[in-house]
Amino acid sequence: MSSEERVWVVPEALRSTFAERYGPVYSGADADRRIRALPNFAACGDRVTADAIRLDHPPFIGVVDLKTRRHEPVDCAVFAPLAQRRLVKVRNPAGMLTERLRRAIRETIHDGGGLVEVDGEEDLGSLALVESMPLGATVIYGIPGAGVSFVAVDAVTKEHVRGLIAQMELRRVDLGA
Repeated sequence: MSSEERVWVVPEALRSTFAERYGPVYSGADADRRIRALPNFAACGDRVTADAIRLDHPPFIGVVDLKTRRHEPVDCAVFAPLAQRRLVKVRNPAGMLTERLRRAIRETIHDGGGLVEVDGEEDLGSLALVESMPLGATVIYGIPGAGVSFVAVDAVTKEHVRGLIAQMELRRVDLGA
């Protein structure tokens, strides 16, 4: 039985486009204050998800890979409040956005939120979060060395994300079971 699935890969020529910031970036106490004020939000990245939980304001859904770019350890126990709601584990190789990750995010949002733990890399999960969160929500993700990006989910950002995904190379890859 084949475990081949669709994956979207960022083409080399578009790497700089995908590295652009699509929302305002805040750091320190300003970022914390803004996170606390969010009524409905999703977080992509270990540090930003852990920080929101430590602020006693967990996201509706968090997407993590149990690593940080700064290589600072993140105690996975901090994610327990989200994992208790729902924990989904999914494989998503670096530089790719798999159908599995997109589906896991959609289903976790539909089923009341929780934690999506990625084996591989979660970075492109922010696209799937914008794609799947309801209008009016916010998606936050960490930018190492800069702070936290806040992306308002509206029709414009959803269309922008669809456009980015459409520019990615669609492939079929065997990711194993």
